[in-house]
Amino acid sequence: MTRSPHHQAAIVGIGQTEFSKRSGRSELQLAVEAARAALDDAGLRPADVDGLVTFDIDSNDETAVVRSVGMTEVRWTSRTPQGGAGSVATLQHAAAAVASGAADVVVIYRAFNERSGRRYGQPGAFGGRRTRDWHRAYGLDTPAQQFALWFQRYMHMYGVTNADFGRYGVVARQHAATNPNAWFYQRPITLEDHQRSRWIVEPILRLLDCCQESDGGVACVVTSPERARDLRHPVVLIEGATQSNPTDGYVTTNYYHQDLTRYPEAESVAAQLWKSTGLGPGDIDVAMLYDAFSPVVFYQLEAFGFCGRGEAGDFIADGNIQLGGRLPVNTNGGLLGEAYIHGMNNIAEAVRQLRGTAVNQVPRAEHVLCSSGRSAAVLGRG
Repeated sequence: MTRSPHHQAAIVGIGQTEFSKRSGRSELQLAVEAARAALDDAGLRPADVDGLVTFDIDSNDETAVVRSVGMTEVRWTSRTPQGGAGSVATLQHAAAAVASGAADVVVIYRAFNERSGRRYGQPGAFGGRRTRDWHRAYGLDTPAQQFALWFQRYMHMYGVTNADFGRYGVVARQHAATNPNAWFYQRPITLEDHQRSRWIVEPILRLLDCCQESDGGVACVVTSPERARDLRHPVVLIEGATQSNPTDGYVTTNYYHQDLTRYPEAESVAAQLWKSTGLGPGDIDVAMLYDAFSPVVFYQLEAFGFCGRGEAGDFIADGNIQLGGRLPVNTNGGLLGEAYIHGMNNIAEAVRQLRGTAVNQVPRAEHVLCSSGRSAAVLGRG
């Protein structure tokens, strides 16, 4: 039987640095600032922390974080794989630690100088994973190039154009334009602006289909629901959290599955979440969907059952993902509009929505989906 953490852990604190293109400080400093801000938000002390979770590609050593934040002793550490695709799996790791008693208070952190330091979106920035030898030798050495092969099949099958993808980018920038924390605050775009932006991979991705490269850090604090009720904010429960790493999967792209118009990992985590929580697509009030590239949102809308196969373009065009629509998506502006902190800023926004403190607040939000494709969670009001 598929099991997922259910009402056994809660997010009690969120913190972040400013989002910039040149932070002027080390990645460790960014991690420490975000972690301390999250603990302050929760009303907890560094000495309360006994667990840490981050990404396998984060440069910040756990012992350095312990020392620099002022934690006393940490007895649980873990890291999630696959970069941003594993971002929501951090909640699964933290919830599992709390539910099992391996840790009582877990800080999740992600911090980097992605714009001013090592630029993630540039050729050769991935390091030495040998599986990439299968495509880098043929010129597919940036994320946009790698993803484009996957997206092109979807476009061919369903008659989708780049302008259809652009409609998501317009919504993301609309949401960012009213969010003071967003890099693109007060800078909305039109579909015409999108269509005038330069090609990155013609005819699939334009510049305004691609997420930002950002400097910054985000952290959140996870503990038990019982302890959460004694802290300062309304309880945000982790209703369920899971991930999918199938035989034919490949990081965040899809080369080896039989049908390239689908996202099997997202379909799997959707099925696991709906089964473990007893919820379904109709119960979700807000969706925070990983948007490294605008077409990834299309795949996730369909995988989670918010619309049918090949229908995401019409679903977006009909206004469903805007504020006031059937399913507001990425109300902070997402990775295209707010910042690219490997999806952690989307988790923070989900918490704000459930607390009722978001800038672009969705009225009476009770359940928020956080998805990074191959990992996902449902958060709910406690």
